[in-house]
Amino acid sequence: MGAYTTIFPVVSKIFCSSSHAVLMVRRRPPTVNGGGFVVTDQNQRAIFSVDGCGIIGASGQLIVRDGDGSAILFIHKKEGVVQALSVNNWWRGYLSDYGEPSKLVFSLQDPKPVLCVKGDIQVTVEPKGRKRHWDYEVTGSFVERSCAIKNRAGHVAAQIGVKGMLAGRDFYQVVVQPGYDQAFVVGVIAILDNIHGESTRC
Repeated sequence: MGAYTTIFPVVSKIFCSSSHAVLMVRRRPPTVNGGGFVVTDQNQRAIFSVDGCGIIGASGQLIVRDGDGSAILFIHKKEGVVQALSVNNWWRGYLSDYGEPSKLVFSLQDPKPVLCVKGDIQVTVEPKGRKRHWDYEVTGSFVERSCAIKNRAGHVAAQIGVKGMLAGRDFYQVVVQPGYDQAFVVGVIAILDNIHGESTRC
């Protein structure tokens, strides 16, 4: 229980649970519902959804919604000349206030391949501390649905995997450990989905 009290929410404490949460992610068909994906709990109740290019109409932008359909996170990929010259692709996650991005809550850096070698994806939670460059990292393969989001201490915050006969790239499981912000985890997964050209890409 002590470990739980030391974890701080990224989006909101209402998306944190004192017990582990098993979430199921189902991709929406781009030709029918504009792509993106829906996240359900163990009772098959929709608790999050993610809109991508097929709905928003712009590349490099994502919206995470709660179970009522209200926007809670606005995510966008940094563009421009400086970004083009950078060794990393940068993504920013903002709280959504009346449908518009407001407060920056996390940044994700996706290293561009250098000599065919790609580094780990790292996430920094705002506000940044003076002695740390990142708070979470993504290890493993998202494409194969075998990866984890870990904190700096190496503790798993969320594990992405497949389970059951129907599981695969279009339907997979995310186990979020106690105390961690489920909305933040879904936001990171939305970016991973986009990076790998999946349901949130046009």
